[in-house]
Amino acid sequence: MSKSGYTKIKNAKGIYKYKSSGNFLAMKKINGKQFQKTFVSLYEAKLWQKTFDGRTSKLDEQDSKSNYSTLKDVWEGMQRSHFPTLATNTKVIWIRRYELLKTLEHLPMDKITPSKISSWVTQNVEFFKSEEYQTSGRGRAKRCNLNNELNLFVTIFNWYKQSEQFEKEAVLLTNPVKLKHKKLGFIQPLPDKRKQIDLKSAYLFFDYLPPLYRELAMMQFYCAGRIGEICGIQWSNVDMKNRRMLIKDVCVFNLSNKTFLELKPYPKNKEPRPVFITDEIMEILRRREAFRISGNDFVFHVEGRPINYCTVQLNYREAQRKSGIPFTGTHILRHGMAKLARKVGGGLDAVLAMTGHKDLKLADHYSKSNEDDQRHFSEMIMEHIRSEISEGSKNHASFENIISLQKYRKA
Repeated sequence: MSKSGYTKIKNAKGIYKYKSSGNFLAMKKINGKQFQKTFVSLYEAKLWQKTFDGRTSKLDEQDSKSNYSTLKDVWEGMQRSHFPTLATNTKVIWIRRYELLKTLEHLPMDKITPSKISSWVTQNVEFFKSEEYQTSGRGRAKRCNLNNELNLFVTIFNWYKQSEQFEKEAVLLTNPVKLKHKKLGFIQPLPDKRKQIDLKSAYLFFDYLPPLYRELAMMQFYCAGRIGEICGIQWSNVDMKNRRMLIKDVCVFNLSNKTFLELKPYPKNKEPRPVFITDEIMEILRRREAFRISGNDFVFHVEGRPINYCTVQLNYREAQRKSGIPFTGTHILRHGMAKLARKVGGGLDAVLAMTGHKDLKLADHYSKSNEDDQRHFSEMIMEHIRSEISEGSKNHASFENIISLQKYRKA
């Protein structure tokens, strides 16, 4: 074939890039017969080249014979109708997660069966476990599972079922993603991260932060807030006289460079959350009043400009490193207060009140038992065991009276 309109891809035998469209042409010879197919991404081209056995083309022809809309049709319909209601970053994340699903988008919805999903999962797991991927220079950010992509497909399918555009054809279909697919999509264990910062570590962490970011972090902890919610607090939502503050406006950050993108007028669940202004929060607000600028409604800002997430990360990481606490990230303060609320309040109601969650399952996730609880209860139990043994009364067993059966053999 003429290769004037193509560019050879380095270290990818049999794969070429179209100069005009930017798509990728993958070629593979099986039993002397040449096969080729065009893909949007290099990943898809490599995956097809690796897994194509010369027989799936007939299956693809069979699968294409359907009166149902394809996954691509549904995805494009969802982008037109549903995307305008989503937050900016949510749209970006969904589009990124859809990349792996593109290998299924030519299929009609009734042809995406549990067995198709199983095959898709298996092929992707095989790729992400391959030496090619493991040595692709991605550093420590290696994929652990396919949960995000499977969850996105479920979201797309649920919208498809509920959409008026597709309601007639979708009425008899059932979700092809099953519980087994998430188990099948396991690649490697998730990194061991401690998310629920304890009270002592939190205050040690605060001590190593510069003044602005110390106040920001303390406010985040006291309000059990997301970092974007705290960065976005407006003076118009602060009523110091009646000790009431509204978590309403949220800073949205660019996912690529972590800089301020926009101020969203509602939090994640689209419901403003009132917060009682305790004495500790009042102290922070009074200190921030000294930095209040006419015409600027942000409580936390840098010379009138909204705070960038990259600078929050930089300051948090440095303080976490210097303090030596075993916790990382910006969300640990929200998890930590949720855990403390459950401990002090004695139940999930306290967690819901502090975090603003509407879902008990999420509240339980944020405040669930961790290794600190395990250590605490282990010590309590072992202390009880030690006290029981040390009494040495006749009513209690003694380890000295135990005879090992290993000394005896069966006759």
